[in-house]
Amino acid sequence: MKIVALIVAAGRGSRAGPGAPKQFRDLGGEPVLRHTLRRFAGHPGVEAVLTVIHPDDRDAFEEAAAGLSGLLPPVTGGDTRQASVLRGLEALESEAPDAVLIHDGARPFVSARLIDDTIEALQTHRGAMPGLPVADTLRRSHDGLAGDAVPRDGLWRAQTPQAFHYPSILAAHRAARDGGNASYTDDVAVAAAAGIDVAVVPGDEDNFKITSAEDLMRASSTIAGTGEYRTGQGFDVHRFGPGDHVMLCGVKVAHSQGLLGHSDADAGLHAITDAILGAIAQGDIGRHFPPSDPQWKGASSDLFLAHAARLADEAGATVTHVDLTLICEKPKIGPHADAMRERISDILRIGPERVSVKATTTEGLGFTGRGEGIAAQAVATLRFR
Repeated sequence: MKIVALIVAAGRGSRAGPGAPKQFRDLGGEPVLRHTLRRFAGHPGVEAVLTVIHPDDRDAFEEAAAGLSGLLPPVTGGDTRQASVLRGLEALESEAPDAVLIHDGARPFVSARLIDDTIEALQTHRGAMPGLPVADTLRRSHDGLAGDAVPRDGLWRAQTPQAFHYPSILAAHRAARDGGNASYTDDVAVAAAAGIDVAVVPGDEDNFKITSAEDLMRASSTIAGTGEYRTGQGFDVHRFGPGDHVMLCGVKVAHSQGLLGHSDADAGLHAITDAILGAIAQGDIGRHFPPSDPQWKGASSDLFLAHAARLADEAGATVTHVDLTLICEKPKIGPHADAMRERISDILRIGPERVSVKATTTEGLGFTGRGEGIAAQAVATLRFR
């Protein structure tokens, strides 16, 4: 079966509190949506992934999706989730999938097992839904008082991905639209109204949907307790030479001298690059960008750092924090530190609150104290998924 994942990520998420929509909030150094997209883009049973987004979120989506394979260009959602799903389904007609997995963008912890089980259920049913049996006692309330118990036999907490044969769910959504039925709470309800049989497969407690600020805290705790953390360190030195500026952390800083080097001699970015490469045991910057290679002469060092970040992602790691110290008597770093943090965070696609840029002197001692050059040392922390 040709299977495509349809990720619904067009909501505003107002219940999550002030800030960006919940699917673009930071989670372990990456947007929530990136975690979700990676689960499907990296699954061998999923051929492609289409995301439905809000028109205001195109830049945020591009940042969250950068470097992931198998992603189709996003489509713009509608006024409701139901309308957004239909737009996504109709956009897939040219792909002609056999089946589609419809998943909430704010469920970042969906497991490969859950994806496998929903796909497997489609061998014998036209639809499948992961669910968890209701364990708590259910009661109605009247004027704030506990009322009658509601039998919980046969009650399930629905999750996503909800999987369907593509032609069936597309027809069901179109029938709901044409019939003026826009109040269905999920795609199983749309399918049931069209007479589609939907199997229930065991869900997963970790596959919760981020809705509130408390859910975001739970997600942060969940991701902090998974994976392995490693650190790497980097050190770089460049001597001063003729020039009227230096490049430090991707920022042009006016100075009476320049820095000598085969590239742009950005000691700050070089040190961070080496720190990341060290954490993933991929050698040093010279191994990937030999100074003997003329193509790197005068190259911007943001290329080196972006390359290290891509290698980390391919190794299953996320950069969660960078701490850089620049060592020099001049130029003054303080006035430029915030711009440097912003530039580093842009290259690494992490929040600036995860980047530290500091400066110190050697009290007139050594080559930096004599004003002969600049040194930089960095520590990078990476979480392996």
